[in-house]
Amino acid sequence: MGRLGGKVALITGGGMGIGREAALLFAREGARVVIADIDAAAARAAAAAVEAAGGEALAAVGDVALEADVARMIAEGVGRFGAFHVLYNNAGVLWKDRDRSVLETDERWWDRVMAINLKSVFWVTKHGIPHLRRAGGGSIILMGSVSALAGFTRAQDAYTAAKGGLISLGKSLAIQFAKDRIRCNVIHPGIVDTPLQAPYLTEALRREFAAGIPLGRIAEPREIASVALFLASDESSYMTGAELVVDGGFTAA
Repeated sequence: MGRLGGKVALITGGGMGIGREAALLFAREGARVVIADIDAAAARAAAAAVEAAGGEALAAVGDVALEADVARMIAEGVGRFGAFHVLYNNAGVLWKDRDRSVLETDERWWDRVMAINLKSVFWVTKHGIPHLRRAGGGSIILMGSVSALAGFTRAQDAYTAAKGGLISLGKSLAIQFAKDRIRCNVIHPGIVDTPLQAPYLTEALRREFAAGIPLGRIAEPREIASVALFLASDESSYMTGAELVVDGGFTAA
């Protein structure tokens, strides 16, 4: 059956990077996956890759910042697979050229970053938790960041505030829904080599990051997806309200 046999998982931002790796990994472990992404081509390509590997997947296209889109994508998933057991809130944006210090960031970019990185989780849990309840329980996974745990001289204040908000929201969800056997945990990745980061990762910056990370390198998407798999599975059945830091030792240094 695999570690996720019989489960249905929603993965937001599932078309590329960590989300795509998670979709492939979850499906390999027996889950049927709903890949939600604003990029229709990426969502469909990821779903096709899952199916080519022998899994089952549905591409759901929409903007996770919009309640109507989230409600529709979840309804599409339930219509196809009949239930949800895992809500992996992976979608996020990292706009280092638009999201900077409070002294530099325009209101429209603050609002958009907060909408995608924080409000989207509000919509996914609002519309997804009733299905987890009907399934008898489940796992909610939030994608935080080490940016929520430490200040940086290269400020991204909207991103940082949104990721910090996820910590509080995650604890609230964990306590509210523990009685329903619904768990909620947060992953705090460090720097990860994803398409989101690629435009900013010059060779000089890669060397700088590697020098500042005790393990001496940037993470690969699969390494974060593997932590999400653990939280999605019953192996983490006694974990809720927790935060897992996956940063190569960066915040411990």
